[in-house]
Amino acid sequence: MTWTSAVTQAVNASSTVFLLDVDNTLLDNDRFASDLRAHLVQQFGQEECDRYWSVYEQLRDTVGYADYLGALQHFRRDQDARPGLLATSAWLLDYPFEEQVFPHALSTIEALNTLGRAVILSDGDIVFQPHKIDRSGIYGAVRGEVLIFVHKELSLDAMQARYPAQHYVMVDDKPNLLAAMKRSLGDKLTTVFVRQGHYAAKADLASIHPAPDHTIDTIGDLKALAATLVSGVAVSSA
Repeated sequence: MTWTSAVTQAVNASSTVFLLDVDNTLLDNDRFASDLRAHLVQQFGQEECDRYWSVYEQLRDTVGYADYLGALQHFRRDQDARPGLLATSAWLLDYPFEEQVFPHALSTIEALNTLGRAVILSDGDIVFQPHKIDRSGIYGAVRGEVLIFVHKELSLDAMQARYPAQHYVMVDDKPNLLAAMKRSLGDKLTTVFVRQGHYAAKADLASIHPAPDHTIDTIGDLKALAATLVSGVAVSSA
């Protein structure tokens, strides 16, 4: 993996850029979180597991993104002699993210690259999120085209500078983020809501404006829809 190549290479304008979220869009992050809970209970017990997730939520509120490694750093304070801490560090780094890629996700990326350019647009920390994207095989599937921001919906100017295009398609499991991006880019963006993961399950689409242009049940469903999105004039199917 050579992350610098994706940053320094010049990118020519594409007619359509498909922007893909990672967690619970391409990758079953809920399953990862469930496995992490089980590991923490095994290593430290339920009370300490709950404390880790409390630290995690507090840190996410502070920095604005999920930071599993950062939460572990805070979790270890005043109790850093426990052997389970090193085991948990190794568990996180060795976790088989390639086993949690949703069915047809990688083949969908391959199909998107025949129609335009597939690009990862993700929130997250600057260490574990890239590791997850690489370990899962997603980095290779998108040919190294990866952007990771603290708040991607606030970084659309940087995204467009890096990947100029006539039209963008954003695929995400969080309809509120899709709405924010749509308000910013207007008709230049088509939004696709994927009903996967706990955020999607809790989403109240009736309260979100604008509503997603399209709604699909799984990431694999995007393959059939993608060809109609290239021009950016497809009729909404939300």
